[in-house]
Amino acid sequence: MSRRRHSDENDGSSQPHKRRRTSEPIEIEDRLESLICRVGEKSTSSLESNLEGLAGVLEADLPNYKSKILRILCAVARLLPEKLTVYSTLVGLLNARNYNFGGEFVEAMIRQLKETLKSNLYSEAVYLVRFLSDLVNCHVIAAPSMVAMFENFVSVTQEEDIPQVRSDWYVYAVLSSLPWVGKELYEKKDVEMDRLFNQIEGYLKRRQKIHVPMLQVWTAEKPHPQEEYLDCLWAQVQKLKKDRWQERHILRPYIAFDSVLCEALQHNLPPFTPPAHSDDAVYPMPRVVFRMFDYTDAPEGPVMPGSHSVERFVIEENLHCIINSHWKERKTCFLSAAQLLSYPGKNKIPLNYHIVEVIFGELFQLPTPPHIDVMYTALLIELCKLQPGSLPQVLAQATEMMYMRLDTMNTTCADRLINWFSHHLSNFQFRWSWDDWADCLTQDIEKPKPKFVKEVLEKSMRLSYHQRIVDIVPPSFSALIPVEPLCHYKYTDETSSSLPGFAVSTTVANAIKNRASNEEILTVLKDVPNPNQDDDDDEGDSFNPLKIDVFLQTLLHLAAKSFSHSFSALAKFHEVLKTLTDSDEGKLHILRVLYEFWKGHPQMISVLTDKFIRTQIVDCAAVANWIFSPEMAHDFTRFYVWEILHSTIRKMNKHVQKIQKELDEAKEKLEKQHNKKQDSGDEEDMEKNSEDEEGQLEEQIERLQEKVESAQSEQKNLFLVIFQRFIMLLTEHLVRCETSGIDINTPWYKNCIERLQQIFLMHHVIIQQYAGTLENLLFTAELDHHILTVYQQFCALQL
Repeated sequence: MSRRRHSDENDGSSQPHKRRRTSEPIEIEDRLESLICRVGEKSTSSLESNLEGLAGVLEADLPNYKSKILRILCAVARLLPEKLTVYSTLVGLLNARNYNFGGEFVEAMIRQLKETLKSNLYSEAVYLVRFLSDLVNCHVIAAPSMVAMFENFVSVTQEEDIPQVRSDWYVYAVLSSLPWVGKELYEKKDVEMDRLFNQIEGYLKRRQKIHVPMLQVWTAEKPHPQEEYLDCLWAQVQKLKKDRWQERHILRPYIAFDSVLCEALQHNLPPFTPPAHSDDAVYPMPRVVFRMFDYTDAPEGPVMPGSHSVERFVIEENLHCIINSHWKERKTCFLSAAQLLSYPGKNKIPLNYHIVEVIFGELFQLPTPPHIDVMYTALLIELCKLQPGSLPQVLAQATEMMYMRLDTMNTTCADRLINWFSHHLSNFQFRWSWDDWADCLTQDIEKPKPKFVKEVLEKSMRLSYHQRIVDIVPPSFSALIPVEPLCHYKYTDETSSSLPGFAVSTTVANAIKNRASNEEILTVLKDVPNPNQDDDDDEGDSFNPLKIDVFLQTLLHLAAKSFSHSFSALAKFHEVLKTLTDSDEGKLHILRVLYEFWKGHPQMISVLTDKFIRTQIVDCAAVANWIFSPEMAHDFTRFYVWEILHSTIRKMNKHVQKIQKELDEAKEKLEKQHNKKQDSGDEEDMEKNSEDEEGQLEEQIERLQEKVESAQSEQKNLFLVIFQRFIMLLTEHLVRCETSGIDINTPWYKNCIERLQQIFLMHHVIIQQYAGTLENLLFTAELDHHILTVYQQFCALQL
């Protein structure tokens, strides 16, 4: 607004009246938007007086700015759900003053609901349904028409040949609205509501839940079972009904205006039929409800509501909404933290415990958190700064509890905990009571607790330096401290002179130092003998492991000073590397050499593997084969290995998406060209140019189509390689355990089977495209049920 006014005031002197007429409406619209968006925030006046005053302002502006006011109110209903009852009260007051406006608002909301469902914006659609239901409390919408809409929603459960996730969403939309409107609907339409409840109960009993174990944060049922979200919400609503719909945590400002609102005329919702299922619909995935605390964990102050009380649901929903409103920028995390800590009714609940549980619930949500991981780190840091007295203590208590339960924690969630905790420590001078975790020192290094501490220290080293990590932990933890990140150059001194290739390595080093060209380096390497080949055999020289070993070891040694030195070296001798790795064996071997050279520096291995893929020295399948190779068995369960594999899969997916986008754009361009030709008439020159351009576009589309098919084939092959290797490793383990009569549930097995789940979860959208191939070739009925169950859980996610 200030920029717009400044430009209006300094826009010269001509036509001042015209300028004023165009700027004033814009300023009034901005003022209206600001007033509506900020209502309910800190003010010297009460919320009720602010709402009454705002309703008067908006009513006066309706004749001139009705469409703008409608747009803003519809937007805040969708985008600011934490203030739902504030805005429903405002709409109620406007409806009481202007019945026609109330009707137009209801119609606009229904239109918006249809658009959000059509656009697969199901989270926003839930908020719209909830808002509409709260308008019943404000006497804007008649209760019978709301019940009718809910009946139409629940009728989706009777549809045939639809995925379960579709009917799940419609049932969730109804159940999640009932804490707000259930009492009002039961008072007016109890028979219909009982029938609705019976239908929902029948549906919940017959729906399948194979997917649940794959989504649980902890596998143990105690102390807090990780319930399926619809089952948990159903139990909460059932208890609310039993308690005669009494709850204490929803702010209901409309109660203060009951005498005004009850005199208003009500509107019937237009008949709403849920849009038919389509193949391109993307419904929300099922999830579990994360639980970490109960009333015994917060002994002082207010009692935490039980897990099946509807208050728990309402509080968590509102906290999720606050986080969702401010997640996009680092600086707005401060707003989110401040808003969380000033939550209405905070004196009635142990707020810090709720906040910490909700944040970790989002961070650990499978398959992916709602927002990027680093946002949660930034948010927790801001919360600790704003409330340094109590919140860090709750956070430390939560961290301790998660450490104690690591044995049953999902491996993917353990990865996220490692990332968060190391990042958090780096912002607080790495201070931690490490001695409290000394129990991990007596355990097998592959057990979850010592593995967690080791990975946290390794991640912390990336954010600091080796000596700092040595200094921050007690000497007794020395076995878990990462090794110093030094390189291992095998041709380093005279003691290496007996190694094949030692003499050539010296020649190669001197050539690189003397700025030799790629051709000159290849000439130096030409006479390196091939250990895989007879002296009189000239065939197959494209893969010579010794050439790769000598050249890459020497190059990495000379460039070992930093990441940027290594990048420059790889870029300079890209041609040599491409020539040496012109075979599948060559691609695999160059990764082995990289690992051998930098095995004490996992970050360097990750970064340089990424560089190899980007510069097409190796392909994605080679990386997958290397990770599952016997040489990597020692590091197979380490965090960095799986970072590399997931990064590799993402690069493959992005490559396919990029080419697909180019193809779609070319097709769109051709379509426009066709339309342009039809509209242009029959001018001969124009028609000839158009035909030439069309011919070029058609050739381009043909080439891109081939590239897309090739890329998709490569993508499918990558997943086949990964899953085939998983099946081989797991089958070997299961057979070995069965033969030896030992328990299969070793730390290695837990890690491996959960890494298989992780691949399915993190890349489920892409893998779904190749489900048929996977089922025919790999995940057949003959496969061991331990492995096959994981595939069946994956399939159930979108059933």
